[in-house]
Amino acid sequence: MLWNREDAEDATQEILVRVVTQLSSFDFRSRLKTWSYRVAVNHLLDRKRSAVERMNLNFVGLSEDLAEGLASDGPGENERSILIEEVKIGCTLAMLQCLDRPHRLAYILGEILDLPGAEAAEALGVDPSVLRKRLERARNAIHAFTRSYCGLVSDDAACRCNRRVAAAVRLGRAHPDALEFADRAVSFEEVRTAVRRAGEARRALEVHRTSRPRESSVELARRIVAAIDPDRG
Repeated sequence: MLWNREDAEDATQEILVRVVTQLSSFDFRSRLKTWSYRVAVNHLLDRKRSAVERMNLNFVGLSEDLAEGLASDGPGENERSILIEEVKIGCTLAMLQCLDRPHRLAYILGEILDLPGAEAAEALGVDPSVLRKRLERARNAIHAFTRSYCGLVSDDAACRCNRRVAAAVRLGRAHPDALEFADRAVSFEEVRTAVRRAGEARRALEVHRTSRPRESSVELARRIVAAIDPDRG
């Protein structure tokens, strides 16, 4: 939802504290998991816009950025590099930022996390018909963008994660010595193969699902424990 790891960890801490401190208000009319998602959704909708959100990213601007940032001096298509994964994850998160918050939430809950429709609608506090419309619009937007610009999805698309590495480093969007997202080396070819195993209509989703940002640090867990129970912190 937030693109930036520090913002995401702060939000995670605040949401978990809310879940624990508001647990007495849980009325058992829904599943605890659904109620917890609802607490998270409310927090994220109320949260002030992040620095990335204030950039007002859109698919047109993102496509232009991708086109201008290709280079031939990056890793080869079969060369494994942690920077390829860093670029890929950053790009998938940027795609999500091109959706407004309601559509981003619908796509994350209903598509990436694959929550059942009724459960996702309840977590979002909307009628299932509203969720279906939001999810359809978000899905269509992501699908159209990846089909036109993402080489993982389509051979007709010019962008290749490995060819974005040099530009990402040069522009300060990827830092070899201070990675924001990745914790494993991949090659463009192996990710493309994984994405192409899905049917064409599901490839855009697979681009997101093959992105696995590194786990949060133990320090985040300590912060959360300290926030919930200061005596144990």
